Amino acid sequence: MNKVGLLVFVLFSSEFFPFGNSLNVTTRPDVVNIGAIFSFNSTVGKVARVAIEAALEDVNSEPGVLNGTKLKLTMQDTNYSGFLGIVEALKLMQNETVAIIGPQLSVTAHLVSHIANELHVPLLSYAATDPALSSLQYRFFVRTTQSDLFQMAAIADIIEYYEWRNVIAVFVDDDHGRNGISVLGDKLEESRAKISYKAPMRPGATRNEITNLLVKVDLMDSRIFVLHTYPDWGLEVLDVAENLGMLGSGYVWIVTDWLSTVLDTYSPVSSNVIANVQGVVTLRMHTPDSKQKTNLVTGWSNLTSRKASNSPFGLSTYGLYAYDTVWLLAHAIDKFFSQGGNISFSKDSRLTQLGLGGGKLPFDALSIFNGGELLLKSISEVNMTGVTGPIKFTSDGYLNHPAYQVINVVGNGYRRIGYWSNYSGLSIVPPEILYRKPPNRSSSTQQLHDVIWPGQTTQKPRGWVFPNNGRELRIGVPNRVVYREFVSLVQGPDTFGGYCIDVFTAALNFLPYALPYKLIPFGDGHNNPKVSDLISQVSAGVYDAAVGDFAITTNRTRMVDFTQPYIESGLVVVAPVRKRNPNEWAFLRPFTPMMWCVTGIFFLVVGVVVWILEHRINDDFRGPPKRQIVTVLWFSFSTLFFSHRERTLSTLGRVVLFIWLFIVLILTSSYTASLTSILTVEQLSSPVKGIDSLISTGDPIGYQRGSFAENYLSEELSIPKSRLVPLNSADDYAKALKDGPKKGGVAAVIDEHAYMELFLSTQCEFSIVGSEFSKMGWGFAFPRDSQLAVDMSTAILKLSENGDLQRIHNKWLKGIACRSQGTKEEVDRLQLNSFWGLFVLCGFACLLALLVYLVQIVVQFARHYPDSEELASSSSGSSRPARIQTFLSFVGEKEEVVVSRSKRRQMERASKRHRSDDGSLSNLNTSVRNEV
Repeated sequence: MNKVGLLVFVLFSSEFFPFGNSLNVTTRPDVVNIGAIFSFNSTVGKVARVAIEAALEDVNSEPGVLNGTKLKLTMQDTNYSGFLGIVEALKLMQNETVAIIGPQLSVTAHLVSHIANELHVPLLSYAATDPALSSLQYRFFVRTTQSDLFQMAAIADIIEYYEWRNVIAVFVDDDHGRNGISVLGDKLEESRAKISYKAPMRPGATRNEITNLLVKVDLMDSRIFVLHTYPDWGLEVLDVAENLGMLGSGYVWIVTDWLSTVLDTYSPVSSNVIANVQGVVTLRMHTPDSKQKTNLVTGWSNLTSRKASNSPFGLSTYGLYAYDTVWLLAHAIDKFFSQGGNISFSKDSRLTQLGLGGGKLPFDALSIFNGGELLLKSISEVNMTGVTGPIKFTSDGYLNHPAYQVINVVGNGYRRIGYWSNYSGLSIVPPEILYRKPPNRSSSTQQLHDVIWPGQTTQKPRGWVFPNNGRELRIGVPNRVVYREFVSLVQGPDTFGGYCIDVFTAALNFLPYALPYKLIPFGDGHNNPKVSDLISQVSAGVYDAAVGDFAITTNRTRMVDFTQPYIESGLVVVAPVRKRNPNEWAFLRPFTPMMWCVTGIFFLVVGVVVWILEHRINDDFRGPPKRQIVTVLWFSFSTLFFSHRERTLSTLGRVVLFIWLFIVLILTSSYTASLTSILTVEQLSSPVKGIDSLISTGDPIGYQRGSFAENYLSEELSIPKSRLVPLNSADDYAKALKDGPKKGGVAAVIDEHAYMELFLSTQCEFSIVGSEFSKMGWGFAFPRDSQLAVDMSTAILKLSENGDLQRIHNKWLKGIACRSQGTKEEVDRLQLNSFWGLFVLCGFACLLALLVYLVQIVVQFARHYPDSEELASSSSGSSRPARIQTFLSFVGEKEEVVVSRSKRRQMERASKRHRSDDGSLSNLNTSVRNEV
């Protein structure tokens, strides 16, 4: 037995506990004793008392519920006292009570649960919402209402929905308040929000204590307040807040369901009370509409007038759960009996041996309920529908489907702006409708109606202001020794100037509030400070922010939040370059060697194809072999200047020539443009072509001391640190690059593009080679989840939109004398890749033309050279070599000659046939005459 409970028992045993023997009652007794402990006159207790009595009457009036058994209820008043709660619980247990409805307060429940564990008497609480009571430590505690675990999850989702990051928790400093706020902190961390300050109040705090507490929290930056307390004290807190002006515009008050309980119980609420809660958002446990609920609500006024001695009051959700608790216990007792349970009690030998001051005290009145384990199991297995809806416990002991209504107090009452459920989050649709659909907690589905916030505004409050505690913002600024155009310490102890400082001060002008700050130099002024060290001190709270030329990298974003980038800057390679002067062979440089070769080959190919297509019908392409070769060469290369004089007569030849001339036009235009660039634009060359070629050389590489380039090169690009040389100033850059690797210098320097543009403005013998190999920007650093970072990002965007950011850039960084051109030799030269499609098109046209031409030649050969006696007589039979030789001779002949010879042969054949016919006729006449 818990020591506290035993001590109380010792103190009160002689007064409250008579002696008696253990009692065993047979199954299905006529009466079962149950108890109830709560504060009769509290906001929750007065409603619960009427609801419990009404439920008891309903249960006992229906014999089918317990099959003739009646419930006998004994109620005890704890009067807001945990101590009295223990005493009253012990008094109930002397009467062989099998279960107790209550306690009402979480503090009392923690204490009485130890006694319940020892005596195996289940506690069924309709109002103790402390999440810690669900632990395995309190086996015989059964919560028949919703746990604050879910109420705090709903509040966290509301805060995430409105994108607030910091809240102040005001709560009563007892088990109920502390454990609820602890859960809220855990839920907020899941959405990257947090409780920036916890403001506890002692139970029963005076008005002066509440005032002092609220004055303290009002000096802080957050304007989001979560109030978790009891109804009677909560109204006092809001009244003080109203008097202090903390319920005006810009403030947000989210209170737990105690306020909705007050509004339901004392409806209509007095004008003084409702005036103090305007714009407040509160929660109410959601109970779906049903016939049972409607009947209870309808008859509530009759119940209160009949059972309450004072004026009538409304029905709150705690009253609904109290009503259902009686019915739940009745069903559990019926199941207990159905499973063979007996109401029997036994003595605990340890109780009779206890003594105080050497004496012995009788503890015979306290007995262990032998059927407690079975009754507890029966309670957990109840599955019924009550006035609060379906009642069923999860394996963790929570009621199934927890849900809340989100309420906004406005005018003379309140309005429901939405719902929250553990199933689907925030919605404007009742949860019981969403239960029929698959669960969806995505941000796009989270919805609430518009809220009228304190100050009668519908605009969402920003949620924070700069703290009104007189403290200046401590801003760390790197004390640079190089590139002082960006940030530098000027005359005065803490006076800074430069591009970054001008951007910061210009952004401050767009903030909707004044920002007192102090710039503090970071570094000794002799070496560039390490930016990572400054960022770490912002994360550790040494500085409230950092302003300077800070590259936004992945590792740094794990420590702090950065603003919107105000300048783009990536890593580049700077190396020595030399001018490339045009020489006598400069005209060959526009094309690569491969390009020259392919172009020349296609000139010859096109010339040969056109010759094949034209030489049989075009005298310009005929003649001795030597002349034809010269013609092909001349025709091919003369197309380069469109000066060819030979005509093309065939259709196929004209198609091929048209395509080729189009390609030549593109080639000559590109060549002319590239050659013009080579001869007129200064060309720079460097042995280093970019980051890849630099890595492959193995030469030393310089970087700016204190920048992130060292870690990036060694960790991301796997360059050995032995090759990396830290440099402090622009003069060190220039000297190291001029000396080169052979004289102890470096092959190239790697730094951010913004720095290198400034460096190259006075160092024209160096240049950026290759392209940026990392993309990032610069931003100002603030602690994680800082609202000031969000507001500064908005201000920087406004600077960019109105052109001020560009004007600041021109002021500090515009005067650049040398342009970074880089080595463009490979870029200026024309590659084959740019023209291979044209060459493929031309080759395809040539091949297609040749195929069509071959078909035409074969058809003509077959028509003009059929198998005849001439072919048979011109060679030894019609052998294949003879025909091939004849075909080749046919291809080489001019088409007019072939056609003329073919016609002549046809005429000769016709003449021979005519003479043959005449001879035959003469012989026939001679034979006839001889016969005659």
